[in-house]
Amino acid sequence: MIKYMFGLGFLLAMSISSCEQKVASQETTYINKDLPTIGIIIFDAVITNEILAPLDVFSKHTANGEKLFNVIFIAAEQRAYKTEEGMRMLPDFSFDNTPDLDVLVIPSSYESAKQYKDQQLVGFVNQQYDQLDYVATHCAGAFTLAASGKVDNKQLVTYITGGESLQKEFPNLKVQDDAVVSVARDGKVFSSNGSLVSYLGSLDLLEALTSSEHRKYVEGSLYLDRLITSN
Repeated sequence: MIKYMFGLGFLLAMSISSCEQKVASQETTYINKDLPTIGIIIFDAVITNEILAPLDVFSKHTANGEKLFNVIFIAAEQRAYKTEEGMRMLPDFSFDNTPDLDVLVIPSSYESAKQYKDQQLVGFVNQQYDQLDYVATHCAGAFTLAASGKVDNKQLVTYITGGESLQKEFPNLKVQDDAVVSVARDGKVFSSNGSLVSYLGSLDLLEALTSSEHRKYVEGSLYLDRLITSN
């Protein structure tokens, strides 16, 4: 009996070890190191549009079927997260094992103070910022980026009616008029009003990363022309 229990324990340990190696191997091969990597942050109550829009835009292949980017979801912990609209999502990586990023996308929730006062989240943004080629915020994600202390004196736009609050909270920003500005760009920083405007912000960033021709191709792939209302 003791020999049987020992043998069973040994097999179980070997199985767990094998699974761990498999997971580690998957994480290693998940990223194509020849492609830029775009990380999209997720957290509880994140607004679904603001994470699906960049995923939708940046995961589209070229007209020749070529993949252009690694697109991954990142969160503080390796667990399930529930969006504002009820979708359950699993991150690909946690803050602790995030691969090198070229672009970071910061969405928001309807209780944005939880994000921009979250020291772990803001610390991650601060840590990543200098090595990034681009940063994109949607809606109140601008508050989280501003809280990192990396964008003083830069132009940012936030959700519609949110500009006054953003300017008051972070007086060193150059907050744009959200009543007329949908997407703002200042150097490597893109910001948008959020929600469905996240598509427009993502497309502007896509054009900066690729070309106007590829942007038009992706717009066509998304059938955006069909959204134009006719009388």
